[in-house]
Amino acid sequence: MAEEKKQKQNQLNIELDDAIADGVYSNLAIINHSVSEFVVDFVNIMPGRPKSKVKSRIILTPQHAKRLLKALGDNVSRFEAAHGEIKDYDQPPIPLNFGPTGQA
Repeated sequence: MAEEKKQKQNQLNIELDDAIADGVYSNLAIINHSVSEFVVDFVNIMPGRPKSKVKSRIILTPQHAKRLLKALGDNVSRFEAAHGEIKDYDQPPIPLNFGPTGQA
């Protein structure tokens, strides 16, 4: 009984509201980093549309970025073991433009 109580104390209760549960589709991630953080911008690029917006930005510490890398790698390995290799198709590079460039 004491062990069960201790397990309940160590559990983290995470809530997921309806707006977040719907998710946001992304087919491009842009990753930048500094000494203290990694910034991952998720973008949805649609064919025939010359302009896109960042749909979500996640800021991580370097330690959390490394944990995310490991977790993604583990999940991709399990997915491929169950469903076969994920094909990585060559795509032409996408020119990125984050607003107007500065002028002197």
